[in-house]
Amino acid sequence: MSPLAVTRTLPADATTAALRADVAHGLTRTPKQLPPKWFYDARGSDLFEAITTLPDYYPTRAEREILISRSADIAAATGARTLVELGSGSSDKTRHLIKALTGLHTYVPVDVSESALAAAGEALLAAHPGLTVHALVADFQQGFALPGTPGPRLLAFLGGTVGNLLPEERAAFLRSVRELLAPGDALLLGTDLVKDEATLVAAYDDAQGVTTEFNKNVLNVINRELGADFDPDDFRHVAVWDAEREWIEMRLRARRELTVKVPALDLVVPFTEGEEIRTEISAKFREEGVREELAASGFELSEWWTDEAGRFALSLSVRT
Repeated sequence: MSPLAVTRTLPADATTAALRADVAHGLTRTPKQLPPKWFYDARGSDLFEAITTLPDYYPTRAEREILISRSADIAAATGARTLVELGSGSSDKTRHLIKALTGLHTYVPVDVSESALAAAGEALLAAHPGLTVHALVADFQQGFALPGTPGPRLLAFLGGTVGNLLPEERAAFLRSVRELLAPGDALLLGTDLVKDEATLVAAYDDAQGVTTEFNKNVLNVINRELGADFDPDDFRHVAVWDAEREWIEMRLRARRELTVKVPALDLVVPFTEGEEIRTEISAKFREEGVREELAASGFELSEWWTDEAGRFALSLSVRT
């Protein structure tokens, strides 16, 4: 096999079909909602990269701090010969792990974007000529199989993305991850931690307005792909901390009463003034809660690392 292979597990029309289904379901239910994955077209991905550099958006910097300081510990604890990364994107943060995993044979990035996978794979191979990269075009929330690669395996799910899943979705996701791994394989999980409301809200509602543009980008995606006539200016970006559920919600709030047409779905969507679309939840975690969720899904938490300020955590767990 060549050093770079790309396997598509999604049908060519899977993204369009999923968008149609999510919009049809999400805009006809009460309250309205859309999954956060639809932020991330090329423009949305650029906006998110800009968000990660903002002073108030700490998660990316905090996680990178942990990876830089703890990658050698992760390598020593796992001895991984295969590294699997879900939602790999540009594979930027993973480079620290790949450098530390001196016995690494194969890197398996998993993402819905074939172009992002190919670009990241080529860049990694240029830096690590002895590495094999087997990329999977797949949706990590839908079933897929890993290629046959040498163990032990380390599966990384970084960025706090697990917090975008509702509790029942997280449980199902963690169980599905366990099924991908063999006993003794490891899971490296990034989780943003509970902290004061002001810090959390500022991270999702920056003064520069970049997160506002990012949130509204989902409307641009629906307009382009489904012929809808959303006017992003008709909606206001809102970030709210739900103290009971311990998660941030991002919403789009209608500034006035209006009607939106989505011709591709033969759908007419009325909004009352002040009505909202929930576009993302981002759950925040405590160590004991993470330990319990992992245990319920067949993992034993063995290591817990935070950045110096205690804002973000990486946990290492063993598949039992």
